[in-house]
Amino acid sequence: MTEHITVNEQSSVRIEAERVLYFDPFHIGGEPRDADIILITHEHFDHFSPKDIAAVSKDDTVIIAPKAMANAGFPKSRAVFMAPGEVTEILGIRIEAVPAYNLLKPFHPKRNGWLGYVADIGGERVYVCGDTDDTPEARNVKCDIVCVPIGDTYTMNAKKAAVFVNELSPRAAIPIHYGTIVGKPSDEEEFERNVESSIRVIKKIRF
Repeated sequence: MTEHITVNEQSSVRIEAERVLYFDPFHIGGEPRDADIILITHEHFDHFSPKDIAAVSKDDTVIIAPKAMANAGFPKSRAVFMAPGEVTEILGIRIEAVPAYNLLKPFHPKRNGWLGYVADIGGERVYVCGDTDDTPEARNVKCDIVCVPIGDTYTMNAKKAAVFVNELSPRAAIPIHYGTIVGKPSDEEEFERNVESSIRVIKKIRF
């Protein structure tokens, strides 16, 4: 399944299996217009980019976003708004909404109701964390693959992300949210050094 996952930049994740899913599309090249489902984690500019959402959207693309973003201008007929802990099924894909927030930093308060998502796709559970710290709710997620932020400043740093992933114990971990706006390319090496050898670290961002 990991071969069907690409990371464009930051937390811009694309999965192509029985459906095409985009998480937080950002700096998309061209206009592929191939998304079946777009999932937005929160409203910060590098996660909620209307220009990039338009670039990947078809006429029937379904957009999933936090309930707090219900007034963000999404087409009402194709938008699904979720709260933390909710589960839905869209186009045969089961989607779980996981709280994404900071424990001590002020950038992503829990009260905002911002999200990460677990998608059951391609026979595996893929968890795209959103901008989160190592929270109790995040640690309770069961997944095969995790796309985890490691860039510090607004999320976990590489070492803390590795501790989180070791507790989560997925089959594979893909580091995201580093190397451009925050963090540096070498963060991926520190992350990999601290992840247990039983978990495969797959680096998808290209610099």
